[in-house]
Amino acid sequence: MARPVTRRAAALSLYGNAFVVGGVLMGFEMLGARYLYPYFGSGIETWAGLISMVLCALAIGYFAGGAIVDRYPSLHVLALAIAVAAAYLALVPPNADLVMSWLLQALGAGPAGILIAAAALLLMPLSLLGMLSPIAIRLLIQSTEESGRISGLVYGISTIGSVFGTLFTTFALIPTLGSRAITYVYAAVLAASALSLFLVAEKPE
Repeated sequence: MARPVTRRAAALSLYGNAFVVGGVLMGFEMLGARYLYPYFGSGIETWAGLISMVLCALAIGYFAGGAIVDRYPSLHVLALAIAVAAAYLALVPPNADLVMSWLLQALGAGPAGILIAAAALLLMPLSLLGMLSPIAIRLLIQSTEESGRISGLVYGISTIGSVFGTLFTTFALIPTLGSRAITYVYAAVLAASALSLFLVAEKPE
């Protein structure tokens, strides 16, 4: 079985990426509203669909990450998940209009259309990003005595990143860049995040 993360570089990378991934996760939720508004409106129903789908994605990520890391306790697993999320985000800008318009025609602008559209946009990438916290905690904990501190630190840093991502995206990025440009930026950030984890990951024994 692979050893827990003990090298300082690997631990720092996990904590840093908890902030980065948290920021991208919530930032992309804010962008999700911009992708859905032209087709499904800007009402509370659209926001309910977006928020519900983010919570569903996080639940899936937590369950999946916890189950996977017990079998494969390695940074490579987390790096791969983030890399796939980056690739998915890179595919959103050129395909979003086609998918959203097709879903609107097929399902209408009611609850079903909103939820399926939000799922198509958010469910896969955010589920993959949601895997970070349980994987990071499992790899960072070296003794049961520090489990509470490590768990609180990972979730705290991730939440601070989420707050930053929400505010920075809303008040700085959206007024100056288009939604598609921001999505590409976030895809590049996630790609760099995955690369940083690959670089500090220990080789399998």
